[in-house]
Amino acid sequence: MTALLERLRQWARTLKRQTMTLWFCYRHPQTPWLPKGIAIIVVAYALSPIDLIPDFIPVLGYLDDVILLPAGIWLAIRLMPSAALAECEAKARQWQENDGQRPVNKIAAALIVLAWLATLAGAWFMFYDGTGKTG
Repeated sequence: MTALLERLRQWARTLKRQTMTLWFCYRHPQTPWLPKGIAIIVVAYALSPIDLIPDFIPVLGYLDDVILLPAGIWLAIRLMPSAALAECEAKARQWQENDGQRPVNKIAAALIVLAWLATLAGAWFMFYDGTGKTG
């Protein structure tokens, strides 16, 4: 059991470092627009204090953390030019060794809240018929 916990901790540290690598990559001048766009989306979501799918929702709540975020990181890293990626990985390693503060993306959090509000409003308008009855 201890080995499993250590593997999970190592995986979490790797995801954190890769997120920071993408954070440095999207700011790098040699990053093309497609990997930059993907990196911005992934980093914005990863650094958002609010999840798109809240963790308290059974199974689906952790789907973004276990599948969507690693898949986005993988795609962005695969599309990144190798020279820029190597430089940004070094910066991320140095940031991690210095116990750097994790940036927080409040804009992404606001967008996620707006998306949920729009979804709730859409559902309400879809099921409310104007007579005070639903259905």
